[in-house]
Amino acid sequence: MKLHLCCILILLIMMNHGNCDSSIHVGHRISLGIPLEYSAGFIGRAFVLEYSANQVEPNFRVALSAEAIKGKYSCSLEVFLGDVKVWNSGHYSQFYTSDVCLLELTEDGDLQLKGPKDRVGWRTGTSGQGVERLQILRTGNLVLVDVLNQIKWQSFNFPTDVMLWGQRLDVATRLTSFPRNSTSFYTFEIQHNRIALYLNSGKLRYSYWEFKPSKNRNITFVELGSKGLGLFNDKHKKIAQIASWRIQPLRFLALGNRTGNLGLYCYSHDTEKFEASLQALNSTCDLPLACKPYGICTFSNACSCIRLLTKENDKKSDCNEGASRQKFCGGAQAEMLELNGVSSVLRDAPKMVNISKAACASMCLDDCKCVAALYSSGEGAPNFQECYLYRLVAGIKQVEIGTGLSYLVKVPNGTRDNHSKPRVKKWVFIVVGVIDGLIIILVLGGLAYYLIQKRRRNLSGTDNNT
Repeated sequence: MKLHLCCILILLIMMNHGNCDSSIHVGHRISLGIPLEYSAGFIGRAFVLEYSANQVEPNFRVALSAEAIKGKYSCSLEVFLGDVKVWNSGHYSQFYTSDVCLLELTEDGDLQLKGPKDRVGWRTGTSGQGVERLQILRTGNLVLVDVLNQIKWQSFNFPTDVMLWGQRLDVATRLTSFPRNSTSFYTFEIQHNRIALYLNSGKLRYSYWEFKPSKNRNITFVELGSKGLGLFNDKHKKIAQIASWRIQPLRFLALGNRTGNLGLYCYSHDTEKFEASLQALNSTCDLPLACKPYGICTFSNACSCIRLLTKENDKKSDCNEGASRQKFCGGAQAEMLELNGVSSVLRDAPKMVNISKAACASMCLDDCKCVAALYSSGEGAPNFQECYLYRLVAGIKQVEIGTGLSYLVKVPNGTRDNHSKPRVKKWVFIVVGVIDGLIIILVLGGLAYYLIQKRRRNLSGTDNNT
């Protein structure tokens, strides 16, 4: 049996507000045509389910979608809250197809996405469990239920980059967000002693934000409520909460795929949009990829590159060229250049304590995979001298000089002038300092120009009156 599409096919993200069925029963198939030739930017979407009972807008809707991605067409099942995508079956692994994108709830209760010749690209694996229908709940949870309304499969068990109101995430669960055109990705992770944000690059993992309950209390799960994100122990008692700053009830939490920032979102009826009521990171320079690798985020939230000048060619390299493409082992091939007034937002790097700056630099030089080190002098407290070794040059930001922090970058030998002074340090001092200085000069210059013009107009008015 075929279920006729209850919503119009959407091209180029044109949204339709037609009425959709409340459930899909076993034996139903829904198909979505795909263009024969690849068309960049194409999005075909058919809304097949909607929850609207006793709920103010925006509503939850379920769509069968086909999208053009890197020369292919993906086929996926998606959940929307208004215009915001809050769940996607292809979040971690895309199902690519041609000609047709087909959704079927089989007679034995397995929900499947198929391509030509009934090739299965995604499934819930619920065959033989008595599944009767697919439906969307008031929380946005997409579920397969049996005749007794018992849930056999639910989208809440497969979180993507969004956490909805009423949804729980247990310890060892995570949200994952994938930036476009990048091999790195972000995760929001629930751990026993904290919740944290991570930057992941290959096998490397660095945290850049965390929240811990007081008194070293352990977390069992987190749940998003109307007023904030609650942290609970094994007795289901709330031990901490990240509260919203607005009176409107929260609708979802999202991990941004562009910035990696974590936000709590509510719906504004004035603007008819979702707006952030709280963000974990409020400064651009606290974001892990605010700048490209080998870039420094300055006080003015601008990016400056660490361009290396070598004796051989005396040419500047781009941010992600030069040292970033090479691996050096030992002092014969490389040296460490010190950047004062620079730190990193990346945490959880291997740490050594009670160590000198020279020993910290030597440890990075001897480690072929180490590309940078952060040294803290402890501001005069020798027992708190710390050394952090990094295998990724990212998340670098300008800090006040005098904080006792030094960022050491591994560069090839010969990146110094005839007086053995680091040219990188000189470049960073000029660029990081001068960029902010230029902004100040432009502001003061504009103010002076305004005052001069105002005085001229006043004098002109006085002459006319005379």
